[in-house]
Amino acid sequence: MICALTVRKLKPGTFDRFHEAFVAPMREGQAPRGLVRFNMVRSTEDPDLVVTFGVFDGTPEQLREWAAEFGYAEQQAAIAPFVESVGADGFFDIIEERVAG
Repeated sequence: MICALTVRKLKPGTFDRFHEAFVAPMREGQAPRGLVRFNMVRSTEDPDLVVTFGVFDGTPEQLREWAAEFGYAEQQAAIAPFVESVGADGFFDIIEERVAG
C-alpha cells in the first residue's frame, strides 16, 4: 500500500473552486484503479493550506499508470490556476496504519 500525498498553498479565497476542480472527476464516477481511500484536509489556522492524500493498493509504477488513465494531467491543469505553491509531493510507503475502535 502506498499513499500519494501533496501539500498545497492555495491563492487566497480560491478553496471552493480548487475543491470543485479537484474532485470533479471523482464525482463523475472516475477514480484511479487501486484507490482505497481519498482525503482532503484543510488547515484550521490557514484556510489556504490544503493537503490531499490517497491510499492505493499497488506499487508506485502502477499508480503512475492508473493516474495517466484517470486523467491526472488534466486534473492538475484544472487546479493549477488556484495553486500558489506546492510543498511535499510524492508517494510514501504506508508503514503502519491503525484504526480506532
